[in-house]
Amino acid sequence: MKFSSSISLLLAVSSAVPSAVAYTPSSWGIQSRRSPLVMKSDSGGKSFSLTNLFGGEGGGQSSSTLRGSKNLEPHPSVLPHISPLNRLGPDPQSEITSEPLPVHPKVRSGTLPNGLPYIILPNKNPPGRFEAHLQVFSGSADELEPQQGIAHLTEHVAYMGSRKRELLFGTGSQTNAYTDFHHTVFYAVCPVQTPRGGAPMLPMALDALVDVMEARVETSRLEKERAAVLSEMTMVNTIEYRVECQILSTLHRENRLAKRFPIGKEKLIRSWQTDDVKSWHRTHYRPDNVLLYLVGDVDPDEAEKVIADKFGRISAEKQGSEIKLNEIKEQAKDLAKAVVSGTVKAAQSWHYPPVRHDWCVEANADVDPKLLIPAETPDYDIHLQKSYPLD
Repeated sequence: MKFSSSISLLLAVSSAVPSAVAYTPSSWGIQSRRSPLVMKSDSGGKSFSLTNLFGGEGGGQSSSTLRGSKNLEPHPSVLPHISPLNRLGPDPQSEITSEPLPVHPKVRSGTLPNGLPYIILPNKNPPGRFEAHLQVFSGSADELEPQQGIAHLTEHVAYMGSRKRELLFGTGSQTNAYTDFHHTVFYAVCPVQTPRGGAPMLPMALDALVDVMEARVETSRLEKERAAVLSEMTMVNTIEYRVECQILSTLHRENRLAKRFPIGKEKLIRSWQTDDVKSWHRTHYRPDNVLLYLVGDVDPDEAEKVIADKFGRISAEKQGSEIKLNEIKEQAKDLAKAVVSGTVKAAQSWHYPPVRHDWCVEANADVDPKLLIPAETPDYDIHLQKSYPLD
């Protein structure tokens, strides 16, 4: 699916300007931990952690304490990271060496106490309609060897099977979601008011997106969406798709994109149980690993209140406490470092895939240290630096 022109503008505003800036949660009044951002490892090793997103040192209360939760452990994958808001973020930016892109004067942005960032762009064309997009910064490139396809399956379970999404049916709304290499995006395109009764639609749309963050992974829901994913796999299995996969595998031979196509592997898709999907969901679908875009005929002040009311109750700590697979929890910190270290994502923008590239530079060239591959590589080859057979 293509973004509307307004959404495209927001994406450009938030991601086009490289800025190696880490969030400092102390500015939000919450306490963060130095847990690494971890993607799952292809080998047994330690646990999985996606924390490179919103972490760091800070003072004040934790988001879980603010919400009344007690004795919750830090999420295994929360790390200091580049703000996905980039220039619109709350923290000072590093010195920019080139002319920055202009920012739309009406853009409103902010970050909730739990770490969830949002961007609002009032746009009265077309009148009486708005779009809400929830971008999760995890896609197929974040999957481990035994997880190929789980990002796409989780997308289905979280949104396609959502009861709150079904409440939008018959209101003139359009809802859908898609999974790519580097992110998973859920959206709702709605009228400002319901056709019958004139009730505001923004709370209903955000309820559906909050349901994505709090998805119930039930057996019946999993089996229904597993069948849908297997059906999609059959539909895309064309000669054009196979040629495209071979081309991408060649172009991205040195990184994970060559072996992490979003559709996944049929054998693996058929094998996953509810704990597998729930562990992936609770690891990646955290308030500090998403970005909410809201564009349309909306009042920014009212929209901010609704966003805080709907999304404010979610916490990374609570999500982490529901990760059922202990081996994933244990590996989180080491994996987070392995995934992000030396990548363009870590050095420039959180909107890039977590992959490394072998750049050719002159001897003694001045290279950003965050782009250098560590001398000591982990036991597992998270970014496929070594040669491997196509599968």
